[in-house]
Amino acid sequence: MDVRHLSDFMGFSAEKLQKLNLFKSERFFLDVYCLTPGQSQKPHRHATSDKVYLVLEGRCRFRIGADEASHGPGAALFAPAGVEHGVTNDGPDNARLLVLMTPPPEHA
Repeated sequence: MDVRHLSDFMGFSAEKLQKLNLFKSERFFLDVYCLTPGQSQKPHRHATSDKVYLVLEGRCRFRIGADEASHGPGAALFAPAGVEHGVTNDGPDNARLLVLMTPPPEHA
């Protein structure tokens, strides 16, 4: 049995958001994103991949399509394939997000 504990996946960098992988296969990935205040993942889209963000701690502003709002712990947000999405830690504290994508993004 492959067991991971979310509390073990915490790593912040002043330079950029950190993506820490929990699990990955050819069908999905599950990461923890660690963002210090002000860090962001610029808006982008994945033609054939769906993404789910789940806020573990902190508060972030999410943009999915034309919608934009801040959410805190316990919020889950869905970014369907083809829809532009991004996230910014707009709170005063570090933020951690559990991020699921299926299938993993296409790489050129």
